[in-house]
Amino acid sequence: MTILSNGHLWKHTEFIKNKNYSFNKTEILKSLSIKEIDEAYSSISNWKGYSKTPLLELNKLSKELKLNKIFYKDESKRFDLKSFKALGGAYAVEKVSRGNKDIVVATATAGNHGRSVAWGAKRLGLKCKIFISEFVSDARGKAMADLGADVVKVKGNYEKSLIECIKQSTNNNWQIVQDVAWKDYMTVPKYTMAGYTVMMKEIVDQIKNDQITHIILQAGVGGMPGAVTKLPCLKSSFTNAIENSPETHLF
Repeated sequence: MTILSNGHLWKHTEFIKNKNYSFNKTEILKSLSIKEIDEAYSSISNWKGYSKTPLLELNKLSKELKLNKIFYKDESKRFDLKSFKALGGAYAVEKVSRGNKDIVVATATAGNHGRSVAWGAKRLGLKCKIFISEFVSDARGKAMADLGADVVKVKGNYEKSLIECIKQSTNNNWQIVQDVAWKDYMTVPKYTMAGYTVMMKEIVDQIKNDQITHIILQAGVGGMPGAVTKLPCLKSSFTNAIENSPETHLF
C-alpha cells in the first residue's frame, strides 16, 4: 500500500500479524504490574523540570489520510533532551543507584537510550560510561559527553559495543543500565520499561473522552513497545476498543 500525502510518499512495506494475540489484562500485567507503573509515575512526576509532553492532534495529516484523528506524542520536549527515550534509562539509573553516589553506571547505545542514562546519572551526581559503535555519529557522542558521560567508541556494530560494555563493567564493577534483556539480566530493562509507562499515563489523561484504536511506534529493542502494551490496562476506552475490535492492533 502506498499513499501520497502532501508530496510525501507513505509506503507500507510489511505487516506481520501476531496470530497469538489476545487481550488479557492479567497476562499483560505479569511483566509489569500496576504498582510498578504507579511507582514510576510517582517518582518521575516529582523530578525537577518534569511536565507532561504535548499530545498534538495532526489535523492536516488525518484529513489527507482520511482518518478520524491522529495524535502525536511529542517527546522532544522532555527534559530538553530532544529524545523519544528520555524516560526509561534515567528512571532505571535512579532505581539501580538507590541513593548510592559511589556507583558508576554504564550502557551501550546508538544514542537515545544513552542520552537518557547520561542525563539520569548527571541528575544524581553519578559517573557514567557510554559505549557506542564506531558507526554512531560524532554529534550523538558529543550530546552524551556534554551531559558529563565518558563516551567510549568501539570498533564494530552495536552488538560489539554491548559486549565491550559488559566486559568492562564486569571487570570494574560498574552497574550496567541496559534497555535490552538477556539471561539473568531482566530487572534493569524492566525498570526502563516502567519509566516509559509515564508517557502512557500522560496520554490517558490527555485523550479525555477520545477512544484510541491503533498505536504506532518504532519498536527498537522492545522496552518502549513493552510499556505501550500496558496502556490498554489503564483506561476503559482503550480496553473497550481493543476487546471489541478484532482489527485493532498495537504496532
